[in-house]
Amino acid sequence: MDIEEQYSRIYRYCYFRLRDRHRAEDITQETFLRWFASDTYRDTGRTLQYLYTIAQNLCADESRRQHTEPLPEDLPTELNDPLLSLALQSELDKLSQEDRELVLLRVVNEVPMGVLSKLYGMSRFALYRRLQGILKRLRERLEG
Repeated sequence: MDIEEQYSRIYRYCYFRLRDRHRAEDITQETFLRWFASDTYRDTGRTLQYLYTIAQNLCADESRRQHTEPLPEDLPTELNDPLLSLALQSELDKLSQEDRELVLLRVVNEVPMGVLSKLYGMSRFALYRRLQGILKRLRERLEG
């Protein structure tokens, strides 16, 4: 596993959950500190699942502590890419937090379906159908 690549992906995940660069950096660091401190989970072959679970829990805790603000107009340059056009950003904001998170993890961070199914506690097939439904609705809204 490439730690630098995963660090970048966990940061992106935290940024989209928290919508604040500094808090996302802090949570990302805390995620990896907790991962490094835990010998039990590191060698089980479920590193990605464990990293995202830690990040998910820390982001949830942080969100409860502070109210999140709307996504800023000027996204950080490292997150600018064609997927984040204004129309798409607007449609993503209309999704539930969990659906938006699922799209981010699978499409942007390319997390394998096996890891996502364990993270969400759903079968791969059910998760795949759910993701395809979300993407279909997004596509229809953007084309219309």
